[in-house]
Amino acid sequence: MQSSSKQPLYKDDTVTLTKRVDDLLERMTLEEKAGQLVGTWAGQLSEFKSVDDVADEVREHGVGAVASFGWGGAVDMRLDDIVENVNRLQEVALSETRLGIPLLFNVDAVHGHAYVAEGTAFPNGLGVGATWDADRAEQAAAVTATEVRRSGAHQNYSPTCDVARDPRWGRAFETFGESPYLCGKLAAGKVRGYQGDGIEERDSVIATAKHFPAYSEPARGEDAAPVEVSEYVLRNVFLPSFFEALDEDVESVMPCYNAIDGEPAHGSRRYLTDLLRGTLGFDGTIVSDWSGVQMLHDDHKITEDHRGSVRQTRDAGLDIASVDAVDHAEHLVSLVEEGELAEATVDESVRRVLEQKFRLGLFEDAFVDLTEARDVVGADPHREASLDAARESMTLLKNDDLLPLDGDEDVLVAGPNADEPVHQLGGWSVPDAEGTDIVTVRDGIGAVTDGEVVYERGATMNDELDVDAAVEAAADVDVAVVAVGEPWYLHEFGPSVDTGTEPDEFPNRHSLALPDAQRDLVEAIHETGTPVVGVLVTGRPLIVDWMAEHVPALLMAYYPGTMGGRAVAETLFGENEPGGRLPISIPRSEGHLPTRFNHFPHPTPIGQDEHPSSYDPLFEFGHGLSYAEFEYGEATLDASTIGPHETTTLQVPVENVSDRAGTEVVQVYVTDHASATVTPVRELRGFERVSLDAGEATTVGVELDAASFGRVDDDGVRQTDAGEYTVRVGEQTVELRVETTYN
Repeated sequence: MQSSSKQPLYKDDTVTLTKRVDDLLERMTLEEKAGQLVGTWAGQLSEFKSVDDVADEVREHGVGAVASFGWGGAVDMRLDDIVENVNRLQEVALSETRLGIPLLFNVDAVHGHAYVAEGTAFPNGLGVGATWDADRAEQAAAVTATEVRRSGAHQNYSPTCDVARDPRWGRAFETFGESPYLCGKLAAGKVRGYQGDGIEERDSVIATAKHFPAYSEPARGEDAAPVEVSEYVLRNVFLPSFFEALDEDVESVMPCYNAIDGEPAHGSRRYLTDLLRGTLGFDGTIVSDWSGVQMLHDDHKITEDHRGSVRQTRDAGLDIASVDAVDHAEHLVSLVEEGELAEATVDESVRRVLEQKFRLGLFEDAFVDLTEARDVVGADPHREASLDAARESMTLLKNDDLLPLDGDEDVLVAGPNADEPVHQLGGWSVPDAEGTDIVTVRDGIGAVTDGEVVYERGATMNDELDVDAAVEAAADVDVAVVAVGEPWYLHEFGPSVDTGTEPDEFPNRHSLALPDAQRDLVEAIHETGTPVVGVLVTGRPLIVDWMAEHVPALLMAYYPGTMGGRAVAETLFGENEPGGRLPISIPRSEGHLPTRFNHFPHPTPIGQDEHPSSYDPLFEFGHGLSYAEFEYGEATLDASTIGPHETTTLQVPVENVSDRAGTEVVQVYVTDHASATVTPVRELRGFERVSLDAGEATTVGVELDAASFGRVDDDGVRQTDAGEYTVRVGEQTVELRVETTYN
């Protein structure tokens, strides 16, 4: 018999992971197991919970996961407070519970540690998409993981693997754009950055691929409305980016709020167990989106009450209920005791959770060092990384020889987003600028020009201020930079208490056009005759047809993060090359929706000449101008015939024929002529970002994998048909043949 003074096996870090988990699991009561499968929050959600309240839940019910920071309603958004309360709650878990199981803290650090005032915020999703740079995405995620972990959290609810299919949707800015291929490559980069060489590393966190299996094409563009897509679209549009994350051994997956084919994902065994665990082979944790369990009875109406929802989500395969807290745990216990849920199902989930906690090293060291946290969070190298990402994202949509500016111009800076730090961050960031050190567009321009800088805001999102003052100032300067766009928002463009706009005001899903106040400001300044540069600080592609026609220069800045204002200024004045390319199409009007480069071909019953173009955006996917000029030589394939599981490389000479350094993104598209099913008119299948000095030339090689050309079958496997494929780069096409018998 083991001596009571001897250390329990699960606390011995010299034994195997399996033995530690087995030992701890055998010691746990049903109530303790249930506690490990639920999370709670400190802050304002459905109700306010203090840190004391959370401590009670941990002490009395063994709650295993906590969100006390890193989200919009969190009790803590300043670093010192965060560290103090993380350590306090860990002490409760370790010292005031029977088994001393440490807590797992989770955060929404989707574009940097942006919910911490001192943290580093990177460009939001579309901005990262605009870099077309998986290495840059990985670097941003690695910085984020370091800051998150040094603050005391262990799981990040990122990356977003959703493919933007409808710009009316309020979460389009979180995605990497409309190409499943681009989304997948960048999501994979994020997973690598978050998890490093494994969550055993002290600066790694659990990455969470979301929102499985399909979230981003809700009916009407209405957040969390049903996703009414075919099985083909589900497999070939929405799943591929998750494949990429799974290939990088992502540790966790989060279901979407929506119902797909009548089944809400949180309660669907078909999606969470049969598809995710069975077909796709995922063996990590499945963690609920915040209210995903309760939505089954409150909104989807497929269960009678919370208890029924708990049972359905557990049957479906859920492991951790993020914020269902004590009620969920008590229902779990009741369901097992009354024979409605097998304890073995609970044990499977607990085992997965405990394995992650052991691998994170929490049983050896669960506490945070405040001095180290202060040194790491928002550190200068991290801000530089944020600046580099923002620089790469800058997408020049139009330039009638106005840019780059010389550097000695007198400048009017105007518009609702020229000097609004929180707007520049966008959603999933602190809703208040207090304690941040954000460089706004106004700040950035003031730092790079030798001329005089005058600031007149001129308008809010929806209301005019002193337009006359802006017009008067514009008449006395060399150039006007007007920053328009959208404010900080979440989900359905709220909450109003933070955004300052009501649901019937812009931004909303009913309009993508700039509101009158912003457009009138731009028009009034334009009428002075002073050249205008429009800067779009925005989450979504907005309809800016008037600006595209009349304003000589237009820069897409997305939500560019902590250092975004400097990146904008450097780009306008030529210190930074505008190397960003659109990851999503910008439509001409709402009537042009959907506007997707990878749409399906179809008949035109009364003739092609009578049929308006199926793809006629204001600015195309992949568009972006450079200050340099590039020419492509003749494109060739290393092998023009390959097998279905082989690769070939497209070789294309690229030369910078201008007198300044520049960046080009070589984009390779493939059209499938082999499939017996209808396939998109073209799909992105490769890209390479290349920077060249003036007069420099190189040959860019882009590897093409025949397997990526195929369609995903019922088993989650890409099957590539034998036949002809057209490969397009720039204005050139080359033909590629896939043969099943090729050796």
